[in-house]
Amino acid sequence: MQPLKTLRSPNGLLLILSCFFICNTLLSEIIGVKIFSVEASLGLQPFDIDIFGVPGLSFNMSAGVLTWPLVFISTDLINEYFGFRTVRFLSLLCATLIIYAFLIMFFSIRLTSSDFWVNQQVGDHSIDMNLAFTAILGQGMWIIAGSVCAFVLGQLVDVMVFHKIKKITAEKKLWLRATGSTVVSQFIDSFVVIFIAFYLNPQYHWSWKMVAAIGLVNYAYKFVVAVLMTPVLYGVHYLIDRIFFAEARGIA
Repeated sequence: MQPLKTLRSPNGLLLILSCFFICNTLLSEIIGVKIFSVEASLGLQPFDIDIFGVPGLSFNMSAGVLTWPLVFISTDLINEYFGFRTVRFLSLLCATLIIYAFLIMFFSIRLTSSDFWVNQQVGDHSIDMNLAFTAILGQGMWIIAGSVCAFVLGQLVDVMVFHKIKKITAEKKLWLRATGSTVVSQFIDSFVVIFIAFYLNPQYHWSWKMVAAIGLVNYAYKFVVAVLMTPVLYGVHYLIDRIFFAEARGIA
């Protein structure tokens, strides 16, 4: 019973939230290589938006958006209960772990493959497993740099805005500081990653119009998700108060 009692302490809560934060951040980076159509996934036709003269835009998103909302919730909860210094430390730690993970992937790609493993039969298709492994895990250095920079900058802005709003609202209006900090930080994140990965990258060198148009489409999606996740944040906040702080807050 002692381990369970320890987990139900504030230190246990920090451990659980930190694990979810780091796990979901790493997952977002790894699965983010897949681009999916939001409209097609919902059974809709592409919206075919025209922004800044860039035609045919639709909601083609990185699969990392599946887990990024959970990163936002973890960030806001850690900030709420343990302060911005803790979030800042975990964000820098997580950025270091992301770089470490990509270094391990880099070296694993360069290992000589066993002959029997390379050609695999999947259904009616013959798959070059080494090529698939390299394509999925071997993200370009510009994309990795853009992703890490956007993550760190977004997190630092998130905790700063959250802290500023909390100084004004105190313990009230969790939705305002959580949603407000997320929509501001994700505005920055949406443009920084594209600017570094596709504008500065000589392989692509997108125009300013392309960066702005795609950044706005990505941000629109993240803004809607941030608002929709507010009830989830309140639900988790309620459970945490009940499980970890019931006695301290006089909850029966």
